[in-house]
Amino acid sequence: MEEIAKNITGHVSHVVEILSALIIALAVVKTVYNYLPWLKRNALKITKEEIRLQFGGSVAISLELLLGADVLATAVAPSWNDIGKLAAIAAIRTALNYFLEKELKHRNSNAFTQQ
Repeated sequence: MEEIAKNITGHVSHVVEILSALIIALAVVKTVYNYLPWLKRNALKITKEEIRLQFGGSVAISLELLLGADVLATAVAPSWNDIGKLAAIAAIRTALNYFLEKELKHRNSNAFTQQ
């Protein structure tokens, strides 16, 4: 039964990692598209700040998904070594996400006050 649970959580973890990579890939394509004005003929002008905010939001979502994937990967019968690695990865990703979210909120509040 434990082996079945490991297989299922492993597969789900890989799917979540792939979703995270797709989110980043789509965000990069969208960022490049929005950044290069000659690609858009009749589109609305988007400021560089708005482009950064959109990309940052995608990175934040991706970090959260990757953290979830790491938790899933070590959920079934982890060793102390696995728990230590998860703790280190969780701390780094949580810190990155915290500061990214803080920056996004700061930028968003500045964008609204300038309008």
